[in-house]
Amino acid sequence: MTDNYDLLVIGGGINGAGIARDAAGRGLKVLLVEKDDLASHTSSASTKLVHGGLRYLEHYEFRLVAESLREREVLLRNAPHIIWPLRFVMPHEPSMRPKWMLRLGLALYDRIGGRTSLPKSKRVDLRIAPHRNTLQGRLKSGFEYSDCWVEDSRLVVLTAKDAEERGAEILVRTECTGLERNASNWIAHLQSGAGVRSVTAQAVVNAAGPFVDRVAVTALGQGTPAHLRLVKGSHIILSRRFAGDHAYIFQQPDGRIVFAIPYERDFTLIGTTDLLYEGDLDDVAISPKEIAYLIEAASRYFSSAITEDEIVSSYSGVRPLYEDHAASNSTVTRDYVFELDKEGGAPILSVYGGKITTYRKLAEHALEKLGRVLALPGKAWTADAPLPGGDMPDGDFAAFLWRISERYEWLPPEMLLRLARAYGTRIEAVIGSAGSLGELGAHMGGNLYEAELRYLFDAEYARTAQDVLWRRSKLGLHLPVGAQQAVADWFAAETS
Repeated sequence: MTDNYDLLVIGGGINGAGIARDAAGRGLKVLLVEKDDLASHTSSASTKLVHGGLRYLEHYEFRLVAESLREREVLLRNAPHIIWPLRFVMPHEPSMRPKWMLRLGLALYDRIGGRTSLPKSKRVDLRIAPHRNTLQGRLKSGFEYSDCWVEDSRLVVLTAKDAEERGAEILVRTECTGLERNASNWIAHLQSGAGVRSVTAQAVVNAAGPFVDRVAVTALGQGTPAHLRLVKGSHIILSRRFAGDHAYIFQQPDGRIVFAIPYERDFTLIGTTDLLYEGDLDDVAISPKEIAYLIEAASRYFSSAITEDEIVSSYSGVRPLYEDHAASNSTVTRDYVFELDKEGGAPILSVYGGKITTYRKLAEHALEKLGRVLALPGKAWTADAPLPGGDMPDGDFAAFLWRISERYEWLPPEMLLRLARAYGTRIEAVIGSAGSLGELGAHMGGNLYEAELRYLFDAEYARTAQDVLWRRSKLGLHLPVGAQQAVADWFAAETS
C-alpha cells in the first residue's frame, strides 16, 4: 500500500524543516525525508548567527538585510532559549574602511529593519578593558553593534519537532532514491534501513541544500535551470582567547570579514572562509589553506599570534548559493531563489541559497510559490508561534532560568543552564519525575545523564552518539573520550 501526502519535502536542513513546519501548520499532510541526520550538513556548520548581515550593505542587498533584521526580532521572540543577543566589536583598521563609512553603515544597520529590541551601535575605546591587551596596541578605537547568536542545529531540530507536532511525518536516515512524475502527483521511492518504501505526493519541495542539483537530476533527469555555486565555509575552534561576552569582527585586506566569537564557555570560534567547492559533498573538511587563512586573519588583530597548536577542533560546510556571477565567492548573494518546475505534471519547487536568519520567511514564500499551482489551505502563521521550549512569558529567558533554578535546586548550576538553553520549557520532559541526579539514570560523563539521551532518542530523532555530541549539543567539545564512548555504547544498545 502506498502512502499519500500533499507535500514531500526532501532535505532536513533549516529550509526543509521550516517549509515542512509552515505547511503542516496550514493543514497539509507533509512528509519530510533526510538522508542523514537533521542539520547534518550546512545547517550545523554555520557561524551560528541570527543577523542582518552587516557586510551585505556594501553589496547593496538592502532588501535582504532589512528582511533579515526583521526576522532577527521574530526568531529572538519565538526561541529565546536557543537565540540570544550578542554584541560585536569591530576595530577600526585605518588601512581599510574609513571611519565615516563604518559609522554610516552601522547607522543604516540600526534603522533599516525597523523597530528593534537590541541596543544601538556606538563607538568604543579599544585602549581600555576588556579590549586592552586582547587586541594589538595599534588599534585605538572601533564600533560596537548588536546581533544574535543561535544554536543552529537545535534550531533545525526544534523546527522539525514543531512540524511533527502539527502533523508532519519526519524521517531521518531516509534517502529519496527515485522520483517519477505523472499528471497529478509524484511517486517517490525512499530508502532507509528498513528497506524501500514508495509514497505519492501532490508536490515536491527540493530543499536538499548542497545536494539540490542531485535531487533535481533524480526528479527531472537533469539539473534545474538555475545555476548553483557551492562555497565552502570553514571554522576553527580554539581554547578561550579573550574574556567577556562580546564577539569581534575583523576586517581583512581581501575585503572579507572574520568573526571571533565566545563559544561553548571554554572556547573561541573563528570563521569563516569562502572557497569554491568541487569535492565530495558527503566528506567536507577544512583544508590547510583555510586553517592558514583564519590563523593569519585573527592574528592580524589579537595581541598574541595564534598558532596551529591552539586549534582543538574545526568544522566545514558547503553553502548552496544561487549563481549570480559575482566575481568573488564572498560577494555571491545570500538571498534565496526558487525554481518551480511544473512542466508535464505535478510541481517540484527547488530552493537555492538562503541563510538561517531568513528561513522562516523563506518558508512562507515557498508556500506562496506553491500556492500558485496548488490549492493550499490556511495562511501564514509562524511569525507569532514559539518553537518548542520557547513559550516563555515575554520571551524572558533570565526569569525562566530563575524559576527553574528554584524548582530544580538539586541540579548543578552549569548543568541547569545547559539544559535550560537546549530545551527551554521542555526541560520538564527531559528531567521527568527525577528529584536528584541519581534518578536521572546512568551517568555518561560530565553533566550528561541517561535521561537526556532517552529524551533525545524518543523525541528528537537522535540515533547515534554523533547526533547528540555534535548536533543536539556540542558536548563533544567537553566530554572525555571514555564518556563519548559510553554515549556510543548506549545508542548501539538501543538500536541493535
